[in-house]
Amino acid sequence: MRAFITDLLHRHGDEVPIFSHRNTVTHGLLRADVTAHALRFAAVGIGDGSTVAVQVPPSFSQLEAVLALWSIGAQVISIDHRLRPAEAHVLHELTRPEFLVHPGGTPGQDFQERYGLVAERVDGLPAASPHRLVQFSSGSTGRSKVIGRSTSSLIDEVDRFSASDGMVRRGERLLLLNSPAHSFGLIGGLLHSLAAGVHLVFAARPTAEDILDSARTHEVDFVTGLPFHFDLLASSPDRDTLRTVRGAFAGGEMMPQDVADRFLAAYGFPVGECFGTTETGALTIAVSGTVRPSVGRPMQGITARVRDGLVEVALQETPYLAENDPARFSGGWFRTGDRGEFTADGELRLLGRADSLVVVRGNKVDLTEVEHVLRGHPQVTEVVAVGRTEIRAYVGTRSNTLTAQALSEWCTERLAEFKLPARIHVMETLPRTSSGKIIRNMEPLHASYLQAHLAGNNGTK
Repeated sequence: MRAFITDLLHRHGDEVPIFSHRNTVTHGLLRADVTAHALRFAAVGIGDGSTVAVQVPPSFSQLEAVLALWSIGAQVISIDHRLRPAEAHVLHELTRPEFLVHPGGTPGQDFQERYGLVAERVDGLPAASPHRLVQFSSGSTGRSKVIGRSTSSLIDEVDRFSASDGMVRRGERLLLLNSPAHSFGLIGGLLHSLAAGVHLVFAARPTAEDILDSARTHEVDFVTGLPFHFDLLASSPDRDTLRTVRGAFAGGEMMPQDVADRFLAAYGFPVGECFGTTETGALTIAVSGTVRPSVGRPMQGITARVRDGLVEVALQETPYLAENDPARFSGGWFRTGDRGEFTADGELRLLGRADSLVVVRGNKVDLTEVEHVLRGHPQVTEVVAVGRTEIRAYVGTRSNTLTAQALSEWCTERLAEFKLPARIHVMETLPRTSSGKIIRNMEPLHASYLQAHLAGNNGTK
């Protein structure tokens, strides 16, 4: 990893910009800052094979710290800054880092360019494997798993992005809305941009106003984010502000068709799709946004198949570090958990999550169909349908008047009786994981609903 990072840091001239927010960092300044961080980390004992948990808000400092740790051979354990101490402690227990890197003070809510970082030694263990990036599954459907990425897998993923048609190019400005603490933001954002000479731009906050302000100020060429970000933009159309944008795609979570349609209507260009998992990195990409519901062909070097209706990807080793999950990885194949099919021209079409098929009174029901119908209501912003023998729907809305009864009537007109949710819970917003994905596990979903119920912000059927 040392050689790879050294190469990335020296590919472009001193005056070439790499990061912008209110100020701009050039490649020359980045090299100097990474070297300074590396010296400070080495002074407290961090070196080759050290395990370091990094929990720093998105910032220039966070990106520079990760690069500095890799440049001295450390294993980086990436932890989202929004996790509570108790949540972070669970991840520390799973990974046993020797050092913690965090801000020296209370982090702000907005993007800050700089933090004073503290490197704290704790009672942990050195790296037991050559993996240099450790991440965690989202936890949207259960307990997080520990995932390891090797240097070669990271290099391969950067090469996949570079070889993909329509990707952001040298000298272009990319407004990166994905968190750089997570897989897509870190690899498709930071590492690919270093490799390709892309100029990264960051918004102050994940609001339509701040995203548009950053796009306008920096005249960006490309935008990547979660469906959540494109939903915000579609709800606050300002076509002139994004007039310089030649492309956009969602990475990290699948884009609902209605969000893609509303964004296209608002801004006049489509949002593409990048499909992947934390375990594998990016697998397919369709930057053009014209092949939906397909998510594109497998990227360079990816071998994928559909077996028993489920998408599987060839991997050389299990992606899980703490313990293997034979239900997900066996015989050199990783099962993504997505149902899918290949079209005649080789495009992968996703048909929903494997756990979205349930049996209600002997009838098979695809929960994604229930979600699609509810999402079609003009006052609904987000939906999750869960259950095994009884369907429950949790609905997010900006409306103060939308009721569960109204939604039940909406569904009755559009779904067969056996597909109808037995209960509909209405909330202002649905709970999300630290990576921004909507939680799909019944227990935390209902706990969030009960909390909203106590606050008087809900309806139910």
